Amino acid sequence: MHMSAMHYRRDTCRLCGSREVELVLPLAAAPVGEPYVLAEDLDKPQETYSLDLYLCRSCGLTQLVDIVDPEVLYCGYVYLTSISLGLVGHYRQYVAEVLDRIQPPKDSFVVDIGSNDGSLLKEFQNKGMRALGIDPGRDVAKLANERGVETLTNFFSSDLAKTLHNERGPAAIITANNVFANVDSLGDMVTGVREWLTTDGVFVIETSYLGDVLEKTLIETVFHEHISYLSVKPLMSFFQRNGMEIIDAQRQPTKGGSIRLMVQKAGGKRAVSPSVAEVLDYEARLKIHDPKTFKAFGSELAKVKADLHAHLLDLKKRGKTIAGYGASVGVVTLLYVFELNNLINFIADDNIRKQNTFTPGHHIPVYAPQALYDRKPDAVVILAWNYAEPIMNKNTQYLKQGGQYIIPLPDVKIVEAAGGKNRQNLGTKPARR
Repeated sequence: MHMSAMHYRRDTCRLCGSREVELVLPLAAAPVGEPYVLAEDLDKPQETYSLDLYLCRSCGLTQLVDIVDPEVLYCGYVYLTSISLGLVGHYRQYVAEVLDRIQPPKDSFVVDIGSNDGSLLKEFQNKGMRALGIDPGRDVAKLANERGVETLTNFFSSDLAKTLHNERGPAAIITANNVFANVDSLGDMVTGVREWLTTDGVFVIETSYLGDVLEKTLIETVFHEHISYLSVKPLMSFFQRNGMEIIDAQRQPTKGGSIRLMVQKAGGKRAVSPSVAEVLDYEARLKIHDPKTFKAFGSELAKVKADLHAHLLDLKKRGKTIAGYGASVGVVTLLYVFELNNLINFIADDNIRKQNTFTPGHHIPVYAPQALYDRKPDAVVILAWNYAEPIMNKNTQYLKQGGQYIIPLPDVKIVEAAGGKNRQNLGTKPARR
């Protein structure tokens, strides 16, 4: 792997600027996980970039230090919030909870950074709020505008915030969902947010949570867009240094495990909820800022990989065919970390935009789920393992035709039709819950 115009490596912590940044989890390098490759682009070379995780010994932030140019990652982005299982319902609940806690005046101005197709802002609009989305993805921004959610195609910055503040007035609520972990210049972002908010405005972040990543073995949440693996302890001091304070911390079930933080200007009118101390206590108990915890996590991944390979190689030896299910950005990480490229013939996925494309790097073909019935693979590895239940419920027919499902994480599990029995693969252990 080399430095290129598309990528740079930082030598200081993203949050606190310390140089005490230590490699704690080496992982296989992989190509960028979005977009999946079209047939006409199969001959274009694809660079791989490091996914190694580093821990800042000063503030405790877990992070990637190899940064891929955001233009490469986002401008052609095709992931849609509205088709992500259960997310629209989650956002409805999210808006109700945020408005209940913040009680902004009717007709307040809400801004969403990384607003995707406008699903969250639509819910705020339904509650009588004025809304503006900011998202660099051209296609998703166009879609949001067509749905009646005004969206600017741009990357958020403090300069943009200043301009928009002057044009549109201050914001009562600024949200950033599954985007705070993706920004390298977080100091600039928070400056823009702080200056755009009303005096008693609130910044709401929802993002994948490191506690869940480690506890539930969510290795597929490690990919090049996610450059920070966030926890509350390092963010407490980061916000304090930036004139803000965390007043609420709620764990959420989305994306396998997320955290929602509410942040106000330092000395703001809202009291700090006991939830903040509770989450800090949980992090201390789990030791998620200790290199040894990552070493144990690495051993767990190695064990899953060994179990998975043993089972898949045994199937191959017996002349069986193997497919995968799920073609997300995180699936690319799984394919590389577990070295599945020579073991899987094709992948099925429900997203029409992914069908008839190829996985980045390995170029495994992706088909509609009908392929499970047309091509009749003997086994299917559910790569989108967090959605294993809904996937299996939708495709019960596949088991009836004699197939087997393999759920790779948090430990390898085989599901076969005989009375829908589950049997643990040999040598597995219960997941850390």
